[in-house]
Amino acid sequence: MVYLTEQVFGTINDEDVMKYTWRTDSGFSLSAISFGAIVQSLQVPDKDGNINDVVLGFDDLQSYVERNIKNFGGVIGRCTNRVAEGTIQIDGVTHRLTRNRDGHHVHGGNLAFDKVNWSSSVDGTKVVFSRLSKDGEEGYPGDLMVNITYEVKDDDTWYIEYTASSTKKTIINMTNHSYFNLAGHESGAEGLYNHLVTMNCDRVVEVRSDWVPTGRLLPVGGTPFDLRSPKRLGDIIENSKNLFHHNLCVTRNGNKGLNFLSRVYHPPSGRYMDVYSDQPSILFYNANYFPTKEEAGIVGKDGASYRRHAGMCIETQNFIDAIHHPSFPSVILKPGDVYKQKTEYRFGVVKQNGVVAPA
Repeated sequence: MVYLTEQVFGTINDEDVMKYTWRTDSGFSLSAISFGAIVQSLQVPDKDGNINDVVLGFDDLQSYVERNIKNFGGVIGRCTNRVAEGTIQIDGVTHRLTRNRDGHHVHGGNLAFDKVNWSSSVDGTKVVFSRLSKDGEEGYPGDLMVNITYEVKDDDTWYIEYTASSTKKTIINMTNHSYFNLAGHESGAEGLYNHLVTMNCDRVVEVRSDWVPTGRLLPVGGTPFDLRSPKRLGDIIENSKNLFHHNLCVTRNGNKGLNFLSRVYHPPSGRYMDVYSDQPSILFYNANYFPTKEEAGIVGKDGASYRRHAGMCIETQNFIDAIHHPSFPSVILKPGDVYKQKTEYRFGVVKQNGVVAPA
């Protein structure tokens, strides 16, 4: 069974920010708030039945409003990651987007989707977050109507469906920016390094020093990006400054539905997370630009201190900066068309006897 409850998490601009919590019989639970459609908590049992919160974040609304520069748990839009130089051309018309980082447009700009309160409604055990992004917001053309549906199923799967339509040709590439650490949100790099990671990805998007794509897709074979068989994160990223913060291209199996993208497994706890999506790439990020161990950490839930490599993002999405690379899958949304994206995060445990089961 799945149980869904709701309560007020706080207020902003005289609007209630709602918190929705799904629970299953296994002890699994997920909490999301209407501000930014942020996943605020994700409680997952381990192989011994102990429950830990496995996403990074904050305990209170004020912290999300004032301190969430790392995009903890939120929906990113209209376009995730970089749009080079904050400039796009559609049908010969130049649109100048907000340049909010290093001369580029990043994660939707200053008033992005994870920085606003969404309307929300309950449909059975689903919650639909809705928002009208008006023509010209952050420089984007067109009134964009967005609906994002969250659902937790009784097998401990978190399901996301994104839909959007626009009154003008525009660009769109949405994702969720949750930071996962299956050892527990407070366990830091020590916990993260013990994860085994598999990615169903055979190419990586080559980027410049400012993380803007060159347009080339490079084979992963013989490189640290070859995660087609399980690799221990600590063996790859320890003492390596720039791993990972890259767009990995999914190996397609011809299935028009959901493809297997990734498995993340934490042997000490037995927890694993499988990711399925209809998107062509993963942005895999390991919090490289969090404070170092010599610096003051970001104070998160329960007073935890988040530092470099405290968590990982597995962001299902289209290729970054696709508007500037005709060989990449298109991110243009036309009036009359509907943008759709589906992703599932499936959680479970490997028991002492090796049996794989939902959490």
